[in-house]
Amino acid sequence: MKSNKTLILGLLCSLVYFSSYVTRINYAAALAEIVNDLNISKQIASIAVTGSFITYGIGQIISGFLGDKFKPRKLITFGLILTALINLAVAFLPSITWINVLWCFNGFFQSLLWPPLVRLMSENMNDKEYSRYVLWVSSASSIATILVYIMVPFAINISGWRLSFIISAAIGLLVALLWIVGTLNVKEGTSKATVTEEKSGGLGKELLLLLAPIMFVIVLQGILRDGIHTWLPTYINEVFNIGVSSSILSAVILPIFAISTFAISNALYSKIKSEIKTSAIFFSISFFACIVISALFSKSFPVCMVMMAIVSGCMHGCNLMLIGQTPMRFTKFGNVSTVSGILNSFTYVGSAISAYGFAALADNFGWRITTMSWVAICFVAALICFLMIKKWKNFCK
Repeated sequence: MKSNKTLILGLLCSLVYFSSYVTRINYAAALAEIVNDLNISKQIASIAVTGSFITYGIGQIISGFLGDKFKPRKLITFGLILTALINLAVAFLPSITWINVLWCFNGFFQSLLWPPLVRLMSENMNDKEYSRYVLWVSSASSIATILVYIMVPFAINISGWRLSFIISAAIGLLVALLWIVGTLNVKEGTSKATVTEEKSGGLGKELLLLLAPIMFVIVLQGILRDGIHTWLPTYINEVFNIGVSSSILSAVILPIFAISTFAISNALYSKIKSEIKTSAIFFSISFFACIVISALFSKSFPVCMVMMAIVSGCMHGCNLMLIGQTPMRFTKFGNVSTVSGILNSFTYVGSAISAYGFAALADNFGWRITTMSWVAICFVAALICFLMIKKWKNFCK
């Protein structure tokens, strides 16, 4: 009976994360068309993405704290409904100024989903179940990305980019309804913490020092993961002179590859039992893939797309390790939601940097210099991970 309840909770959590991606990345997917339709620059259009990443990152810290103190089910319900309503509003706003403002609020309401979700899963699942269903949840984000990158060009061809926001809002409201009904009997407030109340009150200086380099690596991961997702359609459109709708559709290869990478990373993690070592391997692979992208640049569309898919997939694998698996190491301290929120917030520090930073790099120095920056990011991240392996191993013991 418990296994059935766990399965239902795992499916519902996957639906929540699926919905969060549908109602969050649709703006980035439609970015090239929004630039053309509203006749604005890439940097102005990117303000909404950058702003939402900033509010999402700040909100993750707040949400992580709230997720440990209050009922996570209600926080998730609140976030689902409000983010759906903002998507609906954006579909009818004529001004980029108001779109930018609302999308920043969207980032904050989106932040109410992940940390409480991690707490619910950690409280209602054993370690083996958690590893299985966090893989489901992560894969749901890639399935949502595939849907968005198919839906957006379809909507553009039918009536324009605004239709994609209406569809996203409808999906968000439907998932909110399923979540409300499906989680009526889910247990909350059954933390598996094994430390004293005095020790569980905060992370502590030693833990923060341990997490500091991991946080920096997470920033670099966020720069690459969301930077490539955000600007790939524009990159394809400008470098290879492919139409906007086709450019958006071409980006479907990224989440398709990410799904397989989730399975690979989970299998790799089950063998080496180290989130940091697994991430080091993925950053190393991405380093060589980025060298190929920078070297070929505009010469081969198929090769560049495959290499970008590899980098994107590896960054999703790192995200699964550093954001999905790592917080479980802190269950015994009674602050799994707080750690989850803090770590995830640093992903979106990187995302905010990439949204505006890559636009500025591309506008001022061109896409070749932008791709060269990806090589440097991978090198630094891989180096930090390799240096962290022994220290992390000692902590896990």
